[in-house]
Amino acid sequence: MVQGDTAGWESVTEIYNCAGAYRFGMRPEEARRANVDSVRAIVALAARAPRLRRLVHVSGYRVGGQDPASVPWSDEHRRRTYSALGAYEASKVEADAVLQAEADALGVPWTIVNPSTVIGDSTTGESDQYLGLASSVRDVWQGTLAALPGTSATFVPVVTADHFARFTALLPSDASTERASYWVLDDRTPALPDLLALVARHYGAKPPRARVPAPLLKLLPRRLTKADPETLTFLSSDRYPTAPAVEFAARHGLAMPDTADSVLRWADHLAAHRFGEAPAGERWFTRLGGVRTFQIGEAEASTVLLPGLPVNADTWAPVSEAVGARVVDLPGLGMSGGGPGDWPKWSSALVAEAGARHLVGHSIGAAAAVEAAAAHPDPVDRITLVAPFFLQAPAPPSAGWKPLVRRYLRNVDAGALAQRLTGDAAHAEVLEASVADLRRGDVAGTAARLLAESAEPGRRAELQGALARYPGKVHVIVGSDDPLTVEAMALLDGLPQADVSVIAGAGHHPQLTHPMETAHAIAGGAPDRVA
Repeated sequence: MVQGDTAGWESVTEIYNCAGAYRFGMRPEEARRANVDSVRAIVALAARAPRLRRLVHVSGYRVGGQDPASVPWSDEHRRRTYSALGAYEASKVEADAVLQAEADALGVPWTIVNPSTVIGDSTTGESDQYLGLASSVRDVWQGTLAALPGTSATFVPVVTADHFARFTALLPSDASTERASYWVLDDRTPALPDLLALVARHYGAKPPRARVPAPLLKLLPRRLTKADPETLTFLSSDRYPTAPAVEFAARHGLAMPDTADSVLRWADHLAAHRFGEAPAGERWFTRLGGVRTFQIGEAEASTVLLPGLPVNADTWAPVSEAVGARVVDLPGLGMSGGGPGDWPKWSSALVAEAGARHLVGHSIGAAAAVEAAAAHPDPVDRITLVAPFFLQAPAPPSAGWKPLVRRYLRNVDAGALAQRLTGDAAHAEVLEASVADLRRGDVAGTAARLLAESAEPGRRAELQGALARYPGKVHVIVGSDDPLTVEAMALLDGLPQADVSVIAGAGHHPQLTHPMETAHAIAGGAPDRVA
């Protein structure tokens, strides 16, 4: 297409420019190519559309409102700006001015929107943006935020993705928005330390008591702050001219979603998807018996998998997908909140409210399955116990050394854990998420306490008694390298609706070493079934 050629552009009425690079640490020339040169190219393209109603440019709340008369920038002005702001923010500042100047020169009708931090959808929390504020939320989730950044005046505003999309979509239809800029953000956003403290409490964590003012953060070395210096310019007490955006939204009947609720839904989505590191699939938090509970898989599935120690729901994802089930982290383990003391009310809610009818428990999860089924025998029509510790040889005495076990679990790497659980470090990748969970909060401590409890003769006898009283169908799955005890076989022989499947070559964690065989056995097509 030659300059001025309009062929193929006659039907174009709106262009939205969201192109650019949102990345810190870029070289100035790299940032200018991505964020300034791209603006020039977009304006030139827009000028070829004879029926164009509007070019809408997405700028930013910290960089909007630039003077187009300053274009072209002098080399000295550019050097000072890029030195003061960093390449990313400076390139966005320059782009804001360049867009206005170039569009006016070519007769392109334009509108600029200056969003703040765009968080997830106000209803679902969904977002795939993990830079900026999301990285601070990640630090809160992982428990690595030593101090809250900023003061009660530090304002890092947010806007939900759906509100911003609706607002932006309306602009071309309103003639009054031509050659205007709009700051789209929620003035009610809590101060940054308060926002992060709100998220911490939602996650069930204690927010840090210490606060570090922005000027001090800028003086500290990066190895302490773990923050890119460019991001620190966002820690400001500045406020922004939002009145035109508020008036426009009100005129078009567009209400801003509740900020606090939206932030917490976004925080849930970020954590559930492990801040972009989780595989694709349905992953969500819900509340069961008042306990914040993490689940993956099919939301309406009546078959529910309960993971064992010291692994989490993610290790059961292939089995869950194959069976058509969902996996639920037990209270205090994996990514669920609460603790073992919540198990009775939690399991009641799992059955009564969440529709669990077939409970599949692995190791310590087998204990939870048996207790839930014994307490609710009518709705739970069958249980499947995978490597149920209370029907196998007791754990060694070292399992009762809680402080040492806790320390080990909190510091072990995925390779070493894979070697210990399966005898093969090749399974390390699937255990990365479990290792991350063990380092968060007191998950390792909870696992250590439960492991010690599992070795107690009284606890084992209690669970065996509960299993004997359960009137429904019982299916026990074990690996050939991790067999049932003679006493356990005798117990199961006395249960009229019990059977046993053995997976050849598997140990205590067949979901790691033999996932498809495990899924086949759970579904009822076991390779080796003993009445």
